[in-house]
Amino acid sequence: MRDDLSSDIEKVEGIAAIPSILKVCCQATGMGFAAVARVTDDRWVACSVRDEIGFGLVPGGELKLESTICHEIRQHRQPVFFDDATKHPLFKDHHTPATYGLRSYISVPITLSDGSFFGTLCAIDPDPKPVSEPHVLSMFELFAELIAHHLQAALSLASSRIALVDEQETSALREQFIAVLGHDLRNPLAAIQGGMR
Repeated sequence: MRDDLSSDIEKVEGIAAIPSILKVCCQATGMGFAAVARVTDDRWVACSVRDEIGFGLVPGGELKLESTICHEIRQHRQPVFFDDATKHPLFKDHHTPATYGLRSYISVPITLSDGSFFGTLCAIDPDPKPVSEPHVLSMFELFAELIAHHLQAALSLASSRIALVDEQETSALREQFIAVLGHDLRNPLAAIQGGMR
């Protein structure tokens, strides 16, 4: 796994509320699996997982990107949800429910404040569940916004730390320069003063 995705997993794992968010997502929908996934142009990586159905993914686990609906969400940036894939006009013949044995599914994009796409908050289950209710979508969208806010705060903190280290290094170099300059100026001045006596 590339370092950039490892740090993304660490950032998500560093958000104390994520396990509670995933628990509430499962409890409110009756679904047995919920996750925060990092979705890039070539990878789908689980960052945090609640798995009550034995789906088998753990943080750092990957799915083939093209096999996921999250890949499509990354492209159009809209939520996708269905109560029962077998009865849904678009998803009854879709490869993802067939590949993973899903009947119900909900996934919403996690978009950072700069407009960049981080990934998705998603939940799945092998049985039909009422995820198309408006309050369920609203809840998932709210949770996705909260996750994005926390991720943005983590990114800002990391940037601030880098800037602080850079400033400290610059300050140390400045102090060294001033010390050398002061020493270099004192020697000629001392020689001049000594010659004047």
